[in-house]
Amino acid sequence: MTRSKKQQPLRKCVVTQEMVPKQQLIRVVRNKEGEVFVDDTGKKNGRGAYLKKDIKVIEQAKAQQVLNRHLKAKVDESIYEELTAKVKADPSS
Repeated sequence: MTRSKKQQPLRKCVVTQEMVPKQQLIRVVRNKEGEVFVDDTGKKNGRGAYLKKDIKVIEQAKAQQVLNRHLKAKVDESIYEELTAKVKADPSS
């Protein structure tokens, strides 16, 4: 009997609406206190939104204020700067 490979969890990018493996996405979270932050672990409590690890996707999210709508909160400019820095630093993207 052969073992089947464990399926990778898929999540939807809020900008492109594509279903993508979770490892290819960055999660942004709004917690109960209303704080918005980048979730490196992917496991923090709160309302989350996923973005592809792509500079163009992050720029599009910023221009269209997609995260503001999905997280139902004001997303600070520093969040977009942090997302861009993470994508540039990630060798897999």
